[in-house]
Amino acid sequence: MTTGSSARVEITTAAVRKLLSDPKIFPELPAELDEDTELALDSLGLVWFLHLLGTEHDLVIEPEDELITAFRSIRGITDYVNQAGGRADG
Repeated sequence: MTTGSSARVEITTAAVRKLLSDPKIFPELPAELDEDTELALDSLGLVWFLHLLGTEHDLVIEPEDELITAFRSIRGITDYVNQAGGRADG
């Protein structure tokens, strides 16, 4: 699921919120959106989010069908990314 060196990278809900506010994912993501509000992330949005996660945070998570159901809220995405053992590329 993840690749890279052994340096662990912790992602915050603020970092996830920033990535999700990309116009290719959610162009109008409200700043006051609660971290537990349910989101509807489509497959293209998921792939773009994972791309941004890799380019901005050096984390690689392979897109899988289960991610669409796991990525239901800002907190859910943050928890998944951190539990998946995201590693920084060396």
